[in-house]
Amino acid sequence: MSAARGRVLAVDDDPDLLRLLALRLKAAGFEVITADSGERALALLAASRVQVLITDLRMGGMDGMALFEAVQRQQPSLPVIMLTAHGSIPDAVAATQRGVFGYLEKPVDAARLLATVEHAAALNAPPATAQDEAWRADILTCSNRMEEVLAKAKLVADVDAPVLIVGASGSGKEMLARAIHRAGRRARSPFVAINCGAIPENLLESELFGYTKGAFTGAARDHTGLIIAANGGTLFLDEIGDMPLPLQVKLLRVLQERELRPLGATETRSFDVRVISATHRDLDARMAEGLFREDLYYRLKVVTLELPALEARREDIPLLARQFLNKLATQYGKDMRGFAPEALELLAHAAWPGNVRQLYNVVEQAVALSTAPIVPPALVEQAIRKTESAIASFEDARNSFEREYLAQLLKLTGGNVSQAARLAKRNRTEFYKLLGRHKLEPAQFKPGDED
Repeated sequence: MSAARGRVLAVDDDPDLLRLLALRLKAAGFEVITADSGERALALLAASRVQVLITDLRMGGMDGMALFEAVQRQQPSLPVIMLTAHGSIPDAVAATQRGVFGYLEKPVDAARLLATVEHAAALNAPPATAQDEAWRADILTCSNRMEEVLAKAKLVADVDAPVLIVGASGSGKEMLARAIHRAGRRARSPFVAINCGAIPENLLESELFGYTKGAFTGAARDHTGLIIAANGGTLFLDEIGDMPLPLQVKLLRVLQERELRPLGATETRSFDVRVISATHRDLDARMAEGLFREDLYYRLKVVTLELPALEARREDIPLLARQFLNKLATQYGKDMRGFAPEALELLAHAAWPGNVRQLYNVVEQAVALSTAPIVPPALVEQAIRKTESAIASFEDARNSFEREYLAQLLKLTGGNVSQAARLAKRNRTEFYKLLGRHKLEPAQFKPGDED
């Protein structure tokens, strides 16, 4: 039976009713999978992408409401239809007020069943053609969690609500931002990206807002800032959690007023951009530490998309590895046909702290060093070990340097926090937070305390 109309998961502990639902829906062109319990339904949802869930309200074990609440946590955009007996209609009505798509009274009327399922499926329809899939063509996945993120991304693509993408470094935040841009009405306009954590504060301001000739030493000509360059399109603020506080204030004002004044200019310029931001940091923690403004946070966080780490979508690892292998083999001019089974096994069970970016680096190293058409496990193991070592050493080196630097300042100032903070060009509150993070006590560095 064609699944062109979408896949429906029907859940009921009554096998006769379950069989009747499946027959009616299959006759109407839907693909149907069934479960006789809420627990079994959750297992199927983890393995299959469905457009509609139909569940009985009263079941042994996990009932319909408990199943709905579990689905809401995992796939909040999945429409859920409740089946209810006449005596429990008030419960079903209450369920719709909590977000259930609708309810059907038993015995289920065939026409109403199909109308309700068709309506729900239309709201959560899968991409139907290659053209519909073009916006997400760069994102290869068979993961249910990733499909849920992409479905939500497609829903917000055509509206201008600011989107915050959160996820670990290397998980593909910019790729998702570009996909959202391609799926929306601004697709033919510019997509402009800037990494807020990779550019010094003074340069970041001039890059964002632009400047006029002579605005500062070295400004030999007018420079259009990236916000104006993105006019009509999408501005992607990557690693927004690393943006310096003074610039956060200016950015908030610019986003609120929809106009800016380049450095050195006397007149303001208006603009129209859709803002997508991304971060690997915990912005709630940054706000608690005083390192991120709450008003800017809520300005950027109208819709939040959370990208799963690669270890949470391990079913994608073979797909991604083969895609990277084909691309890199062409790039390096090599005849590569795949991975040895043991090599794929190593990839599937690695830790991947660097996520998709690390996987790409591992495959690239293996392709570059391989002398055979099949990548052997030894090369994969070696590449994984090298990339993991590089990732760990960077974090360790950064933490070690920061702690040593703070300790040296406290030694130099005899444990005087005000002087140490002044030398570090940080305010006392921020400096105390740094000391707390590294468990350094100023009293330990006072003169006479040789310990």
